[in-house]
Amino acid sequence: MIRRTLRVALTGLVVLLSAIVSTPTQVRAAPYAAMVIDARTGEVLHSRNADTRLHPASLTKMMTLYIAFEAIRLGEITLDTEVRISQNAAAEPPSHLGLRAGTTIRLRYLIRAAAIRSANDAATAIGEAIEGSEAAFARRMNRTAEALGMTRTTFRNANGLTEEGHLSTARDMTTMGRRVFFDYPQYYNLFSRRSADAGIATVRNTNRRFLDAYRGADGIKTGYTRAAGYNLVASAERGGVRIIATVFGGRSTASRNERIMELLDMGFERAPSHATVRRPELPTYPDDGRVGRDYRASGLVTSSLRPLPRPLPVTGPSDPSPDLIAAVASAVEVALAEIPPEEEGLAESPIPAPRPEPLEEGDISAEAEAVQLAMLDPDPVDLPHPVPRPEIVALDSTEIELAVIDPDAAPPAQEVVTRASSDGNHLYGVSLGRYPTQFAAEQLLLQTALAELGLFDRALRNVEHRTGGFEAQFAGMSQEEADRACARLMARDIICTTYGP
Repeated sequence: MIRRTLRVALTGLVVLLSAIVSTPTQVRAAPYAAMVIDARTGEVLHSRNADTRLHPASLTKMMTLYIAFEAIRLGEITLDTEVRISQNAAAEPPSHLGLRAGTTIRLRYLIRAAAIRSANDAATAIGEAIEGSEAAFARRMNRTAEALGMTRTTFRNANGLTEEGHLSTARDMTTMGRRVFFDYPQYYNLFSRRSADAGIATVRNTNRRFLDAYRGADGIKTGYTRAAGYNLVASAERGGVRIIATVFGGRSTASRNERIMELLDMGFERAPSHATVRRPELPTYPDDGRVGRDYRASGLVTSSLRPLPRPLPVTGPSDPSPDLIAAVASAVEVALAEIPPEEEGLAESPIPAPRPEPLEEGDISAEAEAVQLAMLDPDPVDLPHPVPRPEIVALDSTEIELAVIDPDAAPPAQEVVTRASSDGNHLYGVSLGRYPTQFAAEQLLLQTALAELGLFDRALRNVEHRTGGFEAQFAGMSQEEADRACARLMARDIICTTYGP
């Protein structure tokens, strides 16, 4: 009887322990919060506990990446900067890229790993590369959050791992997602990639289930820790309407994705079909000698220096002797004296003989000056008959009319010349994708053209209004030029496609 009682008790204890061990972490109750906005205007369409300070988890990496994009824009760092990995970064727990202390890797690969794989070691390495230490980078994160209006957010690290005081809100993270989209649209496509080369490994998107399941979804960031639960800031665009929704405290990936889809559906139902886009201004900072100062963006020309005049040749063995110079000058004077002052046909020359500019004292000897005068003012009898010069009359940006000024001749037929070559080759171009506003598309074209002067110096910048936004294009290129330009842009993480006839 005692044995049976002990057996039953032990069996019950085993069942209880098994239940405790097998209980998945996703049932852990984390505080729930949500926010839905119309991304075009920033109007709030739905909120719940939106101002409750909670653990953001890897949603933090949106700020880390935002500052990385800002540092590139300000010229503090480049995508190809080689970043040395510290012991601190290499020791970060998963999810990670697997970086090793003492190795180097390009910043572009760290950005991909942080945005797509949500790698903690990559995020820490980004912060240390920009500010020297993770603590200094956290201070910059808080300064940037304040400038963006994220009033209830405090950052302690670059990756979002749970740390005392590292808190944010659904409202602030929704603001963060909107600013990434509007302030750096050239990098926003990173968040919709299903996979990417991160230098030492190919990384897969932690948000691919949602991206594949919801029509119009194109980003942006997931987050999970035990303290936070399953978080997500998501964006989707349909018919020119863009909605951003945020969820804090999901109980599993599946339930979080289901909830975010319901919130996005609610947003599309409540948002107007047409609205004026209110594009936010880039943040400004107090001048503390660091972020507030001006940086020169890499590759951009800020000033054009006036070319210096070429120095006059130094007298050497090959120069004419003084006797020769004197003989030439004497011969020229004799020839000029023999010319009648008003010879028929030359009294009213249509093109006066050019006169030399006065020379400064010490520039050249008197004999050399005589030779220059002789060369610039030859015998008028030897002048060829002047050819009438064409007058260029601009019709528009692509056409030029050439008309020859000749009062005795019949008016010639107009000739129209366009920028396209006669062989029909320059009918190709490069498309940089569609953007929510014409301003965003034009700004991207200008920035790209300035950064890649050798690729697009002959191309035309063009913005086409199409369904779903404004398409940014470089037109008037040959097929080879378009292919080469797009390949170079892809190497810089700028998505593009070529098109042609």
